Amino acid sequence: MLSSFFDVVVIGAGPVGLACAIEVQRRGFSVVTVDKGALVNSIIGYPTNMEFFSTPELLEIGGHPFPTSHYKPLREDGLDYYRRVAFAENLQLRLYERVLGLEGDAGRYEVVTEKGRIGCRYVIIATGFYDVPNYLHVPGEDLPHVTHYYKEPYAHTGQQVVVVGAKNSSAKAALQLLRAGADVTLVVRGSEISESVKYWIRPDLINRIKEGRIKALFNTTIRRITPETVEVQTPEGPQTLPATYVYALTGYHPDFSFLAALGITCQTDAAQTPTHDADTLETNRPGVYLAGTVCGGLNTSRWFIENGRYHAQVIAARLAGEATPKLPEVLQPVQFS
Repeated sequence: MLSSFFDVVVIGAGPVGLACAIEVQRRGFSVVTVDKGALVNSIIGYPTNMEFFSTPELLEIGGHPFPTSHYKPLREDGLDYYRRVAFAENLQLRLYERVLGLEGDAGRYEVVTEKGRIGCRYVIIATGFYDVPNYLHVPGEDLPHVTHYYKEPYAHTGQQVVVVGAKNSSAKAALQLLRAGADVTLVVRGSEISESVKYWIRPDLINRIKEGRIKALFNTTIRRITPETVEVQTPEGPQTLPATYVYALTGYHPDFSFLAALGITCQTDAAQTPTHDADTLETNRPGVYLAGTVCGGLNTSRWFIENGRYHAQVIAARLAGEATPKLPEVLQPVQFS
Protein backbone atom coordinates (compact mmCIF):
# COMPACT_ATOMS: atom_id res chain seq x y z
CA MET A 1 0.00 0.00 0.00
CA LEU A 2 1.39 3.41 -0.99
CA SER A 3 2.26 5.78 1.83
CA SER A 4 2.51 8.74 -0.59
CA PHE A 5 2.83 9.70 -4.25
CA PHE A 6 5.18 12.17 -5.95
CA ASP A 7 6.07 12.97 -9.51
CA VAL A 8 9.74 12.32 -8.73
CA VAL A 9 11.66 10.42 -6.07
CA VAL A 10 15.34 11.32 -5.68
CA ILE A 11 17.39 8.61 -3.97
CA GLY A 12 20.36 10.19 -2.24
CA ALA A 13 20.42 13.46 -0.28
CA GLY A 14 23.96 14.50 -1.14
CA PRO A 15 24.80 17.75 -2.98
CA VAL A 16 23.94 16.31 -6.42
CA GLY A 17 20.71 14.72 -5.16
CA LEU A 18 19.69 18.04 -3.63
CA ALA A 19 20.54 19.84 -6.86
CA CYS A 20 18.29 17.41 -8.75
CA ALA A 21 15.41 17.94 -6.32
CA ILE A 22 15.74 21.72 -6.64
CA GLU A 23 15.74 21.77 -10.44
CA VAL A 24 12.83 19.32 -10.72
CA GLN A 25 10.76 21.17 -8.10
CA ARG A 26 11.33 24.50 -9.86
CA ARG A 27 9.71 23.03 -12.95
CA GLY A 28 6.51 22.29 -11.08
CA PHE A 29 7.03 18.64 -10.22
CA SER A 30 6.34 17.27 -6.75
CA VAL A 31 9.51 15.64 -5.42
CA VAL A 32 10.79 13.89 -2.32
CA THR A 33 14.39 13.04 -1.53
CA VAL A 34 15.05 9.79 0.33
CA ASP A 35 18.33 8.82 2.01
CA LYS A 36 19.35 5.95 4.27
CA GLY A 37 21.39 8.39 6.37
CA ALA A 38 21.60 12.06 7.23
CA LEU A 39 21.45 15.07 4.95
CA VAL A 40 24.70 15.11 2.91
CA ASN A 41 25.70 11.98 4.79
CA SER A 42 29.00 11.51 2.95
CA ILE A 43 30.24 14.96 3.92
CA ILE A 44 29.40 14.16 7.54
CA GLY A 45 31.77 11.20 7.15
CA TYR A 46 34.64 13.35 5.87
CA PRO A 47 37.54 14.18 8.22
CA THR A 48 37.08 16.95 10.76
CA ASN A 49 37.94 20.34 9.23
CA MET A 50 38.62 18.71 5.88
CA GLU A 51 39.38 21.29 3.21
CA PHE A 52 37.57 20.83 -0.10
CA PHE A 53 39.82 20.92 -3.12
CA SER A 54 37.42 23.43 -4.73
CA THR A 55 36.57 27.08 -4.39
CA PRO A 56 33.04 27.87 -3.11
CA GLU A 57 31.44 28.80 -6.43
CA LEU A 58 32.21 25.33 -7.85
CA LEU A 59 30.25 23.68 -5.03
CA GLU A 60 27.13 25.84 -5.31
CA ILE A 61 23.76 24.33 -6.21
CA GLY A 62 20.48 25.94 -7.19
CA GLY A 63 22.13 29.31 -7.75
CA HIS A 64 22.56 29.85 -3.99
CA PRO A 65 25.82 31.66 -3.13
CA PHE A 66 28.20 29.72 -0.87
CA PRO A 67 29.39 32.26 1.72
CA THR A 68 32.61 31.37 3.52
CA SER A 69 35.70 33.18 4.75
CA HIS A 70 37.88 30.35 3.42
CA TYR A 71 39.31 30.31 -0.09
CA LYS A 72 38.62 26.58 -0.07
CA PRO A 73 35.64 25.70 2.15
CA LEU A 74 35.95 23.33 5.07
CA ARG A 75 33.76 20.28 5.67
CA GLU A 76 31.80 22.24 8.27
CA ASP A 77 31.16 25.07 5.80
CA GLY A 78 29.73 22.55 3.34
CA LEU A 79 27.48 20.95 5.94
CA ASP A 80 26.01 24.32 6.88
CA TYR A 81 25.65 25.48 3.28
CA TYR A 82 23.79 22.43 1.96
CA ARG A 83 21.49 22.40 5.01
CA ARG A 84 20.60 26.04 4.43
CA VAL A 85 19.93 25.43 0.75
CA ALA A 86 17.68 22.44 1.45
CA PHE A 87 15.65 24.48 3.94
CA ALA A 88 15.54 27.58 1.73
CA GLU A 89 14.11 25.50 -1.12
CA ASN A 90 11.64 23.79 1.23
CA LEU A 91 12.68 20.38 -0.06
CA GLN A 92 10.76 17.37 1.23
CA LEU A 93 13.23 15.00 2.85
CA ARG A 94 12.84 11.48 4.16
CA LEU A 95 16.12 10.81 5.95
CA TYR A 96 17.25 7.66 7.73
CA GLU A 97 14.98 5.66 5.44
CA ARG A 98 16.71 2.94 3.46
CA VAL A 99 15.46 2.16 -0.05
CA LEU A 100 15.12 -1.58 -0.65
CA GLY A 101 13.92 -1.83 -4.25
CA LEU A 102 11.99 -0.41 -7.17
CA GLU A 103 8.85 -2.01 -8.57
CA GLY A 104 6.53 -1.18 -11.45
CA ASP A 105 7.03 0.37 -14.86
CA ALA A 106 7.61 3.79 -16.40
CA GLY A 107 5.12 6.30 -15.04
CA ARG A 108 3.88 3.91 -12.34
CA TYR A 109 6.88 3.14 -10.14
CA GLU A 110 6.87 2.22 -6.47
CA VAL A 111 10.01 2.92 -4.46
CA VAL A 112 10.08 0.30 -1.71
CA THR A 113 11.68 1.48 1.54
CA GLU A 114 12.01 -0.02 4.98
CA LYS A 115 9.14 2.25 6.06
CA GLY A 116 6.70 1.77 3.19
CA ARG A 117 6.14 2.43 -0.50
CA ILE A 118 6.38 5.72 -2.37
CA GLY A 119 4.59 5.97 -5.69
CA CYS A 120 6.13 8.09 -8.43
CA ARG A 121 6.41 8.70 -12.16
CA TYR A 122 10.19 9.14 -12.26
CA VAL A 123 13.21 8.18 -10.17
CA ILE A 124 16.62 9.87 -9.93
CA ILE A 125 19.47 7.86 -8.37
CA ALA A 126 22.20 10.07 -6.89
CA THR A 127 23.80 7.71 -4.40
CA GLY A 128 27.49 8.53 -4.90
CA PHE A 129 30.17 6.06 -3.91
CA TYR A 130 31.49 6.88 -0.42
CA ASP A 131 29.51 4.23 1.47
CA VAL A 132 31.28 1.13 0.09
CA PRO A 133 35.05 0.83 0.72
CA ASN A 134 37.44 -1.04 -1.52
CA TYR A 135 38.27 -3.85 0.88
CA LEU A 136 41.70 -5.43 1.19
CA HIS A 137 40.15 -8.91 1.55
CA VAL A 138 42.70 -10.06 4.10
CA PRO A 139 42.26 -11.84 7.43
CA GLY A 140 41.68 -9.42 10.30
CA GLU A 141 40.22 -6.61 8.20
CA ASP A 142 37.05 -6.80 10.28
CA LEU A 143 38.83 -6.23 13.60
CA PRO A 144 37.57 -3.24 15.61
CA HIS A 145 40.81 -1.25 15.30
CA VAL A 146 40.70 -1.35 11.48
CA THR A 147 38.71 1.26 9.57
CA HIS A 148 38.31 2.52 6.01
CA TYR A 149 37.33 6.02 7.13
CA TYR A 150 39.60 8.63 8.70
CA LYS A 151 38.17 11.34 10.96
CA GLU A 152 40.89 13.00 13.02
CA PRO A 153 44.29 12.12 14.54
CA TYR A 154 44.05 13.13 18.17
CA ALA A 155 43.18 9.74 19.67
CA HIS A 156 46.42 8.28 18.31
CA THR A 157 49.01 10.38 20.10
CA GLY A 158 51.88 8.10 21.12
CA GLN A 159 50.36 5.16 19.23
CA GLN A 160 51.70 3.08 16.33
CA VAL A 161 49.42 3.57 13.33
CA VAL A 162 49.56 1.90 9.92
CA VAL A 163 48.03 3.82 7.00
CA VAL A 164 47.36 1.90 3.78
CA GLY A 165 47.23 3.78 0.48
CA ALA A 166 49.05 6.47 -1.48
CA LYS A 167 46.41 8.96 -2.61
CA ASN A 168 44.94 12.12 -1.11
CA SER A 169 43.07 10.62 1.83
CA SER A 170 45.98 8.47 3.01
CA ALA A 171 48.52 11.25 2.42
CA LYS A 172 46.58 13.76 4.50
CA ALA A 173 45.88 11.22 7.23
CA ALA A 174 49.56 10.24 7.50
CA LEU A 175 50.65 13.86 7.81
CA GLN A 176 47.99 14.75 10.38
CA LEU A 177 48.73 11.65 12.43
CA LEU A 178 52.45 12.49 12.44
CA ARG A 179 51.79 16.03 13.64
CA ALA A 180 49.48 14.76 16.38
CA GLY A 181 52.29 12.63 17.80
CA ALA A 182 51.57 9.23 16.27
CA ASP A 183 54.22 6.81 15.02
CA VAL A 184 53.13 6.39 11.39
CA THR A 185 53.94 3.70 8.86
CA LEU A 186 52.59 4.11 5.34
CA VAL A 187 52.03 0.94 3.29
CA VAL A 188 51.86 1.52 -0.47
CA ARG A 189 51.10 -1.10 -3.09
CA GLY A 190 52.81 0.91 -5.85
CA SER A 191 56.33 2.23 -6.21
CA GLU A 192 55.68 5.84 -5.16
CA ILE A 193 53.21 8.33 -3.74
CA SER A 194 50.52 8.80 -6.39
CA GLU A 195 51.05 11.80 -8.65
CA SER A 196 47.32 12.50 -8.28
CA VAL A 197 47.97 13.68 -4.71
CA LYS A 198 47.47 17.43 -4.57
CA TYR A 199 50.51 19.53 -5.38
CA TRP A 200 50.73 21.11 -1.91
CA ILE A 201 50.36 17.77 -0.10
CA ARG A 202 52.60 15.42 -2.10
CA PRO A 203 55.96 17.18 -1.49
CA ASP A 204 55.15 17.55 2.20
CA LEU A 205 54.60 13.80 2.52
CA ILE A 206 57.63 12.89 0.40
CA ASN A 207 59.88 15.13 2.51
CA ARG A 208 58.59 13.67 5.78
CA ILE A 209 59.35 10.20 4.41
CA LYS A 210 62.85 11.30 3.40
CA GLU A 211 63.41 12.67 6.91
CA GLY A 212 62.35 9.33 8.35
CA ARG A 213 59.55 10.87 10.38
CA ILE A 214 57.06 8.76 8.43
CA LYS A 215 58.12 5.22 7.61
CA ALA A 216 57.02 4.13 4.12
CA LEU A 217 57.00 0.66 2.56
CA PHE A 218 56.54 0.68 -1.23
CA ASN A 219 55.66 -2.21 -3.52
CA THR A 220 54.17 -3.75 -0.40
CA THR A 221 50.90 -5.59 0.22
CA ILE A 222 48.97 -6.47 3.39
CA ARG A 223 48.85 -10.20 4.15
CA ARG A 224 47.12 -10.29 7.53
CA ILE A 225 46.02 -8.01 10.37
CA THR A 226 46.07 -9.13 14.00
CA PRO A 227 44.96 -7.23 17.13
CA GLU A 228 48.48 -5.85 17.56
CA THR A 229 50.29 -6.20 14.22
CA VAL A 230 50.04 -5.92 10.45
CA GLU A 231 51.81 -8.59 8.43
CA VAL A 232 53.04 -7.35 5.06
CA GLN A 233 54.89 -8.68 2.04
CA THR A 234 57.70 -6.37 0.91
CA PRO A 235 60.20 -6.75 -1.96
CA GLU A 236 62.71 -7.90 0.66
CA GLY A 237 60.32 -10.45 2.13
CA PRO A 238 57.66 -10.60 4.86
CA GLN A 239 57.64 -8.10 7.72
CA THR A 240 55.52 -7.66 10.83
CA LEU A 241 54.57 -4.10 11.77
CA PRO A 242 53.30 -3.15 15.23
CA ALA A 243 49.95 -1.40 15.01
CA THR A 244 47.42 -0.23 17.56
CA TYR A 245 45.26 1.18 14.74
CA VAL A 246 44.98 0.63 11.00
CA TYR A 247 43.56 3.06 8.43
CA ALA A 248 42.94 1.19 5.17
CA LEU A 249 42.27 4.20 2.97
CA THR A 250 42.09 2.36 -0.33
CA GLY A 251 39.16 4.15 -1.92
CA TYR A 252 35.46 3.48 -2.39
CA HIS A 253 33.02 2.41 -5.10
CA PRO A 254 29.29 2.60 -5.87
CA ASP A 255 26.95 0.09 -4.28
CA PHE A 256 26.45 -2.19 -7.27
CA SER A 257 24.21 -4.56 -5.32
CA PHE A 258 21.88 -1.63 -4.58
CA LEU A 259 21.77 -0.66 -8.25
CA ALA A 260 20.92 -4.27 -9.11
CA ALA A 261 18.09 -4.20 -6.54
CA LEU A 262 16.69 -1.22 -8.45
CA GLY A 263 16.94 -3.11 -11.72
CA ILE A 264 19.85 -1.07 -13.10
CA THR A 265 22.27 -3.13 -15.17
CA CYS A 266 25.99 -2.43 -15.62
CA GLN A 267 28.27 -2.59 -18.62
CA THR A 268 31.08 -5.12 -18.99
CA ASP A 269 33.78 -2.45 -19.17
CA ALA A 270 36.54 -2.18 -16.56
CA ALA A 271 34.61 0.50 -14.65
CA GLN A 272 31.40 -1.57 -14.50
CA THR A 273 29.64 1.58 -15.67
CA PRO A 274 25.92 1.57 -14.79
CA THR A 275 23.84 1.49 -17.95
CA HIS A 276 22.67 4.95 -18.92
CA ASP A 277 22.43 7.28 -21.90
CA ALA A 278 25.39 9.67 -21.80
CA ASP A 279 23.29 12.58 -23.05
CA THR A 280 20.02 12.14 -21.17
CA LEU A 281 21.29 10.12 -18.15
CA GLU A 282 18.31 7.75 -18.46
CA THR A 283 19.08 4.16 -17.44
CA ASN A 284 17.93 0.84 -18.87
CA ARG A 285 14.68 1.38 -16.92
CA PRO A 286 12.62 4.08 -18.67
CA GLY A 287 12.03 7.10 -16.46
CA VAL A 288 14.86 6.18 -14.08
CA TYR A 289 17.93 8.43 -14.20
CA LEU A 290 21.44 8.53 -12.74
CA ALA A 291 23.14 11.67 -11.43
CA GLY A 292 26.57 12.41 -10.02
CA THR A 293 29.47 10.12 -9.22
CA VAL A 294 27.45 6.92 -9.55
CA CYS A 295 27.39 7.47 -13.33
CA GLY A 296 31.08 6.59 -13.56
CA GLY A 297 30.95 3.22 -11.83
CA LEU A 298 34.43 2.35 -10.57
CA ASN A 299 35.77 5.46 -12.29
CA THR A 300 34.89 7.57 -9.27
CA SER A 301 37.00 10.55 -10.38
CA ARG A 302 34.96 11.18 -13.54
CA TRP A 303 32.01 12.89 -11.85
CA PHE A 304 31.99 14.83 -8.58
CA ILE A 305 30.11 17.78 -7.07
CA GLU A 306 31.62 20.36 -9.40
CA ASN A 307 30.41 18.79 -12.64
CA GLY A 308 27.83 16.29 -11.33
CA ARG A 309 25.61 19.17 -10.22
CA TYR A 310 24.93 19.87 -13.92
CA HIS A 311 23.21 16.50 -14.19
CA ALA A 312 20.33 18.09 -12.30
CA GLN A 313 19.69 20.55 -15.12
CA VAL A 314 19.88 17.84 -17.78
CA ILE A 315 17.40 15.53 -16.03
CA ALA A 316 14.98 18.30 -15.04
CA ALA A 317 14.92 19.63 -18.60
CA ARG A 318 14.31 16.13 -19.91
CA LEU A 319 11.35 15.59 -17.58
CA ALA A 320 9.87 18.98 -18.44
CA GLY A 321 10.17 18.42 -22.18
CA GLU A 322 12.71 21.23 -22.58
CA ALA A 323 15.80 21.21 -24.76
CA THR A 324 18.43 19.19 -22.93
CA PRO A 325 21.48 21.31 -22.09
CA LYS A 326 24.86 19.93 -23.07
CA LEU A 327 26.97 18.70 -20.18
CA PRO A 328 30.23 20.57 -19.59
CA GLU A 329 33.49 18.91 -20.44
CA VAL A 330 34.64 16.50 -17.75
CA LEU A 331 37.01 18.34 -15.44
CA GLN A 332 39.81 17.01 -13.34
CA PRO A 333 38.59 16.02 -9.87
CA VAL A 334 39.28 18.73 -7.35
CA GLN A 335 37.45 17.63 -4.21
CA PHE A 336 38.39 15.28 -1.39
CA SER A 337 39.18 11.73 -2.43
